[in-house]
Amino acid sequence: MPNRVQWNPRYSVGNETLDNQHRNILAQCNVMADHVIDTSQESNLKFQQVFDELTTLAREHFASEQDVLTRCACPTLDEYKYESDEFEYLAADIATTENFDKLELQRFVALWWVGHIMDSGKRYRDCVAGSPAG
Repeated sequence: MPNRVQWNPRYSVGNETLDNQHRNILAQCNVMADHVIDTSQESNLKFQQVFDELTTLAREHFASEQDVLTRCACPTLDEYKYESDEFEYLAADIATTENFDKLELQRFVALWWVGHIMDSGKRYRDCVAGSPAG
């Protein structure tokens, strides 16, 4: 079965923009889950479309998150840059529909994002909480 993920208020970093982006990314993981079981061509195309949209959201999110962390002079900014580079590499070269079936890919992406979101809450909350949304 696919991994369905729900927003948990404990995931919040305290920045409205980043928290909304995290919520939207988790929602996209769930939309991917909607297309895992159906093996029709239409469902396969929709799955790929949702995965591509999630990748676009991820890039936008990483740019926003980096901007917020930079403005807050977050001391772990270099570690953060590594994480965003890691996702870009995984999404472009490793975690693709060419290398994994839909179920494996959806599970991987959902778990990766839950890990990122939980880790962001722990590492960046003190730095970004209450920072201007933007």
